[in-house]
Amino acid sequence: MTSPTPADLPATAGETTAERPWPVRLLAKRLGDYIDRAPALWVEGQVVQLVRRPGQPTCYLTLRDPDVDMSFQVTVHVRVLDGLAVPLTDGARVVVRARPRLWPKRGSLSLAADDLRPVGVGELLARIEHLRRVLTAEGLFDADRKRRPPFLPGLVGLVCGRASAAERDVVENARRRWPAVRFEVRPVAVQGPRAVQDVVAALRELDANPAVEVIVVARGGGSLEDLLPFSNETLLRAVAGCRTPVVSAIGHEVDTPLLDLVADLRASTPTDAARRIVPDVAEELARLAQARHRAEAAVLRLLDRERHGLDALRARPALSLPHRWLETHRTTLRELGSRSRAAVRNRVDRAGVEVAGLRDRVTALSPAATMARGYAVVQRGDGAVVRDPEEVTAGERLLVRLAGGRLDVEALPPCPPGGGPEPAGT
Repeated sequence: MTSPTPADLPATAGETTAERPWPVRLLAKRLGDYIDRAPALWVEGQVVQLVRRPGQPTCYLTLRDPDVDMSFQVTVHVRVLDGLAVPLTDGARVVVRARPRLWPKRGSLSLAADDLRPVGVGELLARIEHLRRVLTAEGLFDADRKRRPPFLPGLVGLVCGRASAAERDVVENARRRWPAVRFEVRPVAVQGPRAVQDVVAALRELDANPAVEVIVVARGGGSLEDLLPFSNETLLRAVAGCRTPVVSAIGHEVDTPLLDLVADLRASTPTDAARRIVPDVAEELARLAQARHRAEAAVLRLLDRERHGLDALRARPALSLPHRWLETHRTTLRELGSRSRAAVRNRVDRAGVEVAGLRDRVTALSPAATMARGYAVVQRGDGAVVRDPEEVTAGERLLVRLAGGRLDVEALPPCPPGGGPEPAGT
């Protein structure tokens, strides 16, 4: 199969098809032509893997973005590096003026630098200050969003350098204060190009563990450049997004990376972090003893006050001579009893007089009293009282009631006018 001639190839990338593709060399050439037309630009990054071979006019270095895992290979002439006031080292922040360049054989993109300038401390501080203002405006440093670490965490997450003094300071001092404390340690790079990435990954891993109740980010002291990862925006936002309280223990007392502002608690040193995350068992026992002593003293004071109160109550006459109080009431009861009996007798006597008067009146009005004077009540057989002789017929049986009893009689015919009485029948 013969290779197609340039005249047979599509003129543009949009004209390529599966039947008429571009060869790799043509793609590399077209990309190289396009990239070569790009103007030179200034790029900022962190230097890693600086390679300078004796006798070679060109140096090679990797320019890495400190916030993400991305880098470019950079070639620079040795005279550029020789013109720097301070020798360039790994981890330095620089800005380079470079043109992008494509290496066709490898298909890789690199930068060819013709100028390189280290980022000075003043500029680094200015950038940190600008980031501080931005995050302050967003509220990441507000006190109301900070969470209080638990008084006695069961498991402490620790992000620190590998086999570092900061790890020993935190772990040993914490266990000296509270021997039962447990740690989940994540050793990471705390300086250099991988520091931000490693610390963020460790933070997220510990934050995802529900058993971890507080996370300590610890590092020993260092220069401003060494502590730059702990003022990195990516790291700060990762700390602000943690659900677990985070304690910042970076450097010495004078070191103030922005992590101190976004963390829930700032410790001046790793040793101070150990003091802040767990209580001192000796101090707690002493406080417990003091509290017990104060409680006992309070109870004794209460008992003493109540005892004095009881003594005062017993000293009162009502309790010291209770029979005198009872005698007074007994005399009162006797007087009330005598008065009550006299009142009842008077009332009974008056009632007896009233009853006698009523009895006399009733007796005077009674039909029996009238009959006792010789009167009688005549009744017919049905009980009706006879008031007129014409109401009675001859031979009718009548009942005569007297004071001493009653009589059954029989009515006789009426007497003729002027005639004498006829003998009464029984």
